[in-house]
Amino acid sequence: MVVSAEPGPVVVRVEGVSKSFQVRKDNTLKDRIFHLGKLGREHRERFTAVDDVSLEIQAGTTVGLLGANGSGKSTLLKLIGGILAPTSGAIFSRGRMAALLELGAGFHPDLSGRENVYLNAAILGLSREEVDRQFDAIHEFSGIGEFIDTQVKFYSSGMFVRLAFAVAVHTDPDVLLVDEVLAVGDEAFQRKCMERIAQFRAEGRTIVLVSHSASQVQELCDRAVVLKSGEIVFDGDVNEGVAVLRQVLEGRRLDETHEVESGMPVEVTGIRLFDDAGTEVASVRVGEPLTLRIEVRANQAMSRWAAGFSIDTTLGQMTIASNTERLDITLPPIPAGDTHVDFRIEKVHLGAGQYYINANVSEVIDINSHVLMQGKMFTVYDSTPTLGSVAATVTIAS
Repeated sequence: MVVSAEPGPVVVRVEGVSKSFQVRKDNTLKDRIFHLGKLGREHRERFTAVDDVSLEIQAGTTVGLLGANGSGKSTLLKLIGGILAPTSGAIFSRGRMAALLELGAGFHPDLSGRENVYLNAAILGLSREEVDRQFDAIHEFSGIGEFIDTQVKFYSSGMFVRLAFAVAVHTDPDVLLVDEVLAVGDEAFQRKCMERIAQFRAEGRTIVLVSHSASQVQELCDRAVVLKSGEIVFDGDVNEGVAVLRQVLEGRRLDETHEVESGMPVEVTGIRLFDDAGTEVASVRVGEPLTLRIEVRANQAMSRWAAGFSIDTTLGQMTIASNTERLDITLPPIPAGDTHVDFRIEKVHLGAGQYYINANVSEVIDINSHVLMQGKMFTVYDSTPTLGSVAATVTIAS
């Protein structure tokens, strides 16, 4: 994540906004005919997609809207863009706004790509003369080549969104709204989109982005807003926002008391983290030491036992693992009851982001082990200008 400069004036203000829809409970044609007339109202219910949301977005910031499916993030983006009108509350914005909210929105299927460039740009506020000056750049950026003169109804979904994105980013917007379109297209085009958004950030433009990709939000955004059931449950640091999103998606609070299986000789009951001063922590900076405490319950006296841990990215990729056997450590015998074993990482060299810790204990490593998966999540902070799950100092060689 790149930290932006001091934010500018407010360009979008959302004040107590709610958006509700009428949802029919009779989905088949037979149901609808049967319930015509007086009974029709009984088979409708109101669904609130956005519920009393207030926020301000400053010029020059890149804001990621996060949430599970149905959380209201796309509806909120459409409200900000003026595509939908709020049921209650008010939205204020200033400057030219370009929105990529739905695949091919503003495109006519029977017109060619060239004709749709002029149509879509006009909707976004450009004159014909402005489009004439920008057309070659739009065409080149889209990468659709000779298909520019083909009716867009014959385009693939990737071609559709590439042309739509090319038009939007060439309208010189003050505020760019993007809803999941960066997931469409090949890797090269996605990278081109990311580079253009990074350029917009450097130019001090404002971007509001909806994405299911945590890594994409961490790379592009300097603020995260997490929604759940139409309400804002977090607004602030991107890494903390992604951690909150994980909790929402998993449907549980992290660090809660874990249920322990019964019947095994020794079991993991929890994982805790400590800094060098012995203070319990939930985050660490790159290069700092970290102690992983694996809390254990022995259901009988143990003359020999072993323990280990692994650290995964939020996508499940293992970054590091170790155990007492690999460290050539023999743990002392323990009586029945609770105890713990501490693993110390001298210097954390993980990249910025969230990570899960898994722990296991057994009489012999890898045999009849009790494993606690994702028993702890922690955050790594890094001020170096690198991305990825590994932290390193990078310079330009002279």
